Amino acid sequence: MGSKLLRGTFILTLGTLISKVLGILYVIPFYAIIGGDKPALLYNFGYVPYQLFLSVATAGIPLAIAKYIAKYNAMEEYKIGRRLFKTGVYLMILSGVICFIAMYSLAPFLASLQQLEGGYSLDDGIRVIRAVSFALLIIPVMSLLRGFFQGYNSMGPSAVSQVVEQIIRIAFLLGSTFVVMYIVKGSVVTAISLATFSAFVGALASLAILMWYFTKRKRGLDQMLLEDRGELHVSIPTLYKQIILSAIPFIIVGSATSLYQLVDQFTLGRVLQYIGLSAHKVNSYVAIINFDIQKLILIPGTLAIAFSMALVPLVTAAYVRKEHEQVKRQLNDVFQILLFLTIPACIGIGLLARPLFTVFFQASDAGTALLQFSAPFAILFSLFSVTAAVLQGIDEQRFTVLGLLLGLLTKSVLQMPLVMLFEAKGSVLATGLGYAVSCIFMIMIIKRYAHFSFGLVARRVTLFTFLTLIMSIVVMIVYFPLSHILSPDHKITAFFLILLCGGVGAVLYALMAFKLHLSDKLFGPRGTRVREKLGIK
Repeated sequence: MGSKLLRGTFILTLGTLISKVLGILYVIPFYAIIGGDKPALLYNFGYVPYQLFLSVATAGIPLAIAKYIAKYNAMEEYKIGRRLFKTGVYLMILSGVICFIAMYSLAPFLASLQQLEGGYSLDDGIRVIRAVSFALLIIPVMSLLRGFFQGYNSMGPSAVSQVVEQIIRIAFLLGSTFVVMYIVKGSVVTAISLATFSAFVGALASLAILMWYFTKRKRGLDQMLLEDRGELHVSIPTLYKQIILSAIPFIIVGSATSLYQLVDQFTLGRVLQYIGLSAHKVNSYVAIINFDIQKLILIPGTLAIAFSMALVPLVTAAYVRKEHEQVKRQLNDVFQILLFLTIPACIGIGLLARPLFTVFFQASDAGTALLQFSAPFAILFSLFSVTAAVLQGIDEQRFTVLGLLLGLLTKSVLQMPLVMLFEAKGSVLATGLGYAVSCIFMIMIIKRYAHFSFGLVARRVTLFTFLTLIMSIVVMIVYFPLSHILSPDHKITAFFLILLCGGVGAVLYALMAFKLHLSDKLFGPRGTRVREKLGIK
């Protein structure tokens, strides 16, 4: 695998993984402080519209600028990239302010559109939406700085800033909710409002880190300007015409999860009530699908997000230089490594759904069943992110939009009949089928426009699936007797159950991969060195 892509992906994966794990672990004390599922519904109530406004505020411009900086750097036209960045800063500040004002002002309307369960009032929903809207003032500029560094294939600042953002956000979130609930004896609504406001605090810390990196590296970046070829003259309006056309797919793809959640938020509760489920069951299902499961199944998606961020600038640079064989090698590596890691991870989550749900939330039959059912579909989400990134890298982003729209149409059409047939599982199935339609469409486009054959990838996926099947059988053989000793319904014993069974599965899968020399084929000399150090022939 290309060293830049592997190194960049590793750094971003590590940063994103730490950030995501922290974003899951905080749920345990957070649930204990606020009192379970019902307050979590209110917390999630503000985040779905916020994600959509955030997509509009950033307008996909940070990633689009990363793509174009990489493009012009490959042509040694460094000054164009710097001009893009400078004008982008002003644009992101303006966009953030406008979107903050819009979201804050429209909070009553946004709250009235959603179905707020759990006994909370419309005013409670408005407070939460307004509290989270402040983050829109900071995140667009922060995202632009991340995009700037990624355009130079420097993934470290993005990774570090993600971790710092998450640590500060969680510290503020847990500290403020604890003070409100247990020291000043305030209301749950106040606690949840401060919890959502933590997005602003975390973003501020992340911005400070990125500005420190920029100041530290400015001399080296300015040195590159002296090496500028100066042969290409592109006006700012022309540049931004290119960027806006390129940014639209980034906006839409970045909103994919939120758009799918929005369909659930507007329809799931109503359809479940229509088929006669009790209010308690409806609240429980909505919280599990929109909050609990999202946290867990996005762990494997971390790798896909990191690949996507590292992939776009590199594929763009190779594509601009007309290095088509290099593009094909990058695609082969990315798809194989992504599926090599996500297939066993997603199946593993499904196998250990009971103890996982207990550790992070609480023992729940409904939560276990829905997590087991949802876990395999996370493979499709990962594949969706990477196929979308590939299309953006080869400048065929218009098909990314079409692919997502086809998926959303599938989800919207199938949502009601599937929920009526299978209750909450129907919603998960509709989402999975939506992503499947998008992935199939985008794979066909990649095959046509990048002239890329998926034959080797398909053969390797068959092998990964076989290895995962063996791993699953062994994990279940270990799990069943152990679960009678270590209860999956108590947090501490469930944690050790995950540690033991997950460890056995991971070690077995890795050993099989080393024995078959898959590590050599996928990770090159690095994989070979690790295999030889372990003494595996």
